[in-house]
Amino acid sequence: MGPASMIVLIIAAVVFSLIAIFASKFVLKATRNKQKGEPYECGVPTQGKTWVRFNVGYYLFALIFLIFDVELIFLYPWAVAVKQVGWIALVEIIIFFFILFIGLLYAHKKGALKWT
Repeated sequence: MGPASMIVLIIAAVVFSLIAIFASKFVLKATRNKQKGEPYECGVPTQGKTWVRFNVGYYLFALIFLIFDVELIFLYPWAVAVKQVGWIALVEIIIFFFILFIGLLYAHKKGALKWT
């Protein structure tokens, strides 16, 4: 796989995305009404101002959760192949966990793990 394959893959991804967007615009008719423009709040009508600011801590907490969730995605193939690779796999996963632990300590130091 060379650079030409990546270029073809990127072009194909863009073309398929544009086809899907234009097909949805062509097939569906756009209707505008007041109810569609309202934010969904569990079926309860909103009262007052709907554009409120959220604490950035929630965003940071979600990012940290995402990092550790992606870690599990990388952990599964490692667990499957650990017997075939041997000690090298163990050393690599220890380094991987060490890097994640350093990131967790950094997030804790910056206060990203405090909920309020």
